[in-house]
Amino acid sequence: MSQIDNSRRFYEKYVAPMIHSEFGIYESRIAVGLAGEGSDCFGYDDFMSRDHDFGTGVCLWLADSDMELFGSSLRSAYDSLIADLPGNNLTDRLRARRGVMSVNDFYSNVLGVDVDAESGFMDESLWLSLDHSCLATATNGSVFRDDLGVFSSFRSYLLSYYPDRVWRIRLSDELHKFASALQVNYARCMSRGDLVAARLCQFNGLSAAMELFFLLHRKYPPYYKWTYRRITEIEPDGLYCRWIGELSQMDPDISVWEGKEYSATYLNLSDGIVLTAERIAEEAVKLLGSHGLISSPEKYLEKHVDEVLSGIQA
Repeated sequence: MSQIDNSRRFYEKYVAPMIHSEFGIYESRIAVGLAGEGSDCFGYDDFMSRDHDFGTGVCLWLADSDMELFGSSLRSAYDSLIADLPGNNLTDRLRARRGVMSVNDFYSNVLGVDVDAESGFMDESLWLSLDHSCLATATNGSVFRDDLGVFSSFRSYLLSYYPDRVWRIRLSDELHKFASALQVNYARCMSRGDLVAARLCQFNGLSAAMELFFLLHRKYPPYYKWTYRRITEIEPDGLYCRWIGELSQMDPDISVWEGKEYSATYLNLSDGIVLTAERIAEEAVKLLGSHGLISSPEKYLEKHVDEVLSGIQA
């Protein structure tokens, strides 16, 4: 059973009765669930996860006005409930991720910027300042109860994905990064015999390829160590997923570059990394086309940056 399921059972058995008994008049104003930082909120917890910041608990989210009205007493009651459970020795870090908090504080802490979540809106500058993975963290897990709907409303707003302009800007950034790292600079570095720089190009390109995958599937990527796992969940049998997995396991082979001078118009497809990069680019182009973002089948991804940006509405 996942920790999300354990937390739901904990809520139903202990927390809900406590709220009903001690905060009955406010019961419908308290949103409860499990979301935010931690493998358990993504459903990725396993035995290894138990070595740090692991334990049963829930988040109780309040509007700012309710936080002032009864937040302190609710926090005391919840903390007492946790303290009385045998064996539930939560770390300070985990206690900060669970328990009573305002809706605005939860989203501001997870997103890393001050947001007015109760307004249900963020302007473009905030969207552009966000790291991709923090958005997955802000929208993971499960909401067990939210009669008031304030927490869930902003959650739904984030899940509706980036505004079109922001989406296109982020797509263009990753297209440029992939092309620069794997379709230009990797070959330049291998032609010079600089394996360290080539390896950096390989993994910078791999990172850009995965970011492109999420952007083109309109999903937020989780924390980097779970990124490929999430890709395999979204597209378990797809070619994009396959090529990313293969690229991650390849080593630069200097022997296939012996006697070859760098040329911007030459693709050394004898190098498995170059070949796989082109295969990833081909899948990316198909996805770009399926969204109506581009009109050309060109596999050099830098060529598509201007067209993607040209669709931005003034």
